[in-house]
Amino acid sequence: MREKVILVCSQCLSRNYRATRQKYDKQNRLEVMKFCKKCNAHTLHKESK
Repeated sequence: MREKVILVCSQCLSRNYRATRQKYDKQNRLEVMKFCKKCNAHTLHKESK
């Protein structure tokens, strides 16, 4: 079973993306380089709480 998570830009703190992840893998937060429309650049996006 997968759960939905929201990704937050580390620069401007806007919530741009939604992703899914495995429920049993809760030790590590998801971190991905994504394009932020607000910053107009590729920035690090982290899983929100």
